[in-house]
Amino acid sequence: MTPKYKNVKQYIQSKILDGSFQAHQKINSEYELVQYFDVSRHTIRQAIGELVSEGWLYREHGVGTFCAERSKMLQQPSRKSIAIITTYISDYIFPYIIRGAESYLSEKGYNVILFSTNNDLEKEKTALENILSQHVEGVIVEPTRSAFTNPNINYYLNLENQNIPYVMMNAYYEELEPVYLVMDDERGGFIQAEHLIELGHRDIIGIFKNDDIQGSRRMKGFLKAHRQHQVPVDPNRIITYSTSEKFEKPIEEVRKLLSYNTNRPTAIVCYNDELIIQILNVIREKNLSVPGDLSIVGFDDSHFTEATEIKFTSMKHPKMKMGEDAANIIVDLIENQPDGKSKSVVYEPELVLRHSTSRPETDTLKI
Repeated sequence: MTPKYKNVKQYIQSKILDGSFQAHQKINSEYELVQYFDVSRHTIRQAIGELVSEGWLYREHGVGTFCAERSKMLQQPSRKSIAIITTYISDYIFPYIIRGAESYLSEKGYNVILFSTNNDLEKEKTALENILSQHVEGVIVEPTRSAFTNPNINYYLNLENQNIPYVMMNAYYEELEPVYLVMDDERGGFIQAEHLIELGHRDIIGIFKNDDIQGSRRMKGFLKAHRQHQVPVDPNRIITYSTSEKFEKPIEEVRKLLSYNTNRPTAIVCYNDELIIQILNVIREKNLSVPGDLSIVGFDDSHFTEATEIKFTSMKHPKMKMGEDAANIIVDLIENQPDGKSKSVVYEPELVLRHSTSRPETDTLKI
């Protein structure tokens, strides 16, 4: 069990790191902290004592305890550092993005500090606290659960207050209006669906992640394509899932939809290529063929597109270029402040055709 004084200490540190306590601002009195945490005065004094000795706080006799200046706490490293926060580090397309950023930053003399959130907001908070506790020149961020209002906004505002620039990639928190690099996900979802509709498909499953903004925008494009081509959308063909459900819900729902002998869907649009690998297992289980019985389109043009016996069609993602461009922008913001004129980047989607789509009546070998 964590000692009580450490909980108090962590609370005060978080308030400093998220900007609730500014430099030279008086913090809560010992009495207020005793009441808030329902602990002894000794516990409060132990927590404050450590924070004072570590340079987080300072005391003025007879006046109170105050937040110290962060710049005086942070030691300048021998090499400039930039932090990169991504939802994942070693999975899927993320190694390519990180490699692109690292390559450029290394050339410019910057050290890279990596953080992964696993698309968990509490881990994002921890990463931001670690960054604010160190000396970094700038931050490249892939937002966590970007479809929702972010509870860690204060930490980003504190980065701004400390003149630490940041850029966001793949998605962004709209309320912050940051410089960002994103795919035109709505257009990408439109192209995915339109490709299948133009081949003659009218009964298409759409599978979209609902806790990242990319998923909702790709679904919007999917629906737009149907409306533009005057193809009715069956609500029962739309499958949405959260990060915590990604290994179960899409598979279960697709299995149900492919179990019907009549009125079975003829095509699937997937949120990303990673999902297709799971869907192909269900297709094999049902003894169906791709693209003869079922056409399928992915998103990101990842290494998964060539990883199975079916080389599948997918929307192209810039991957390494996005990482390089993000690194270029953050260096520009660091080295040219306040005159940096970096602008956000929106990458145009491009469909990479392979062998997983055809007209509904086309026959092919079983997979």
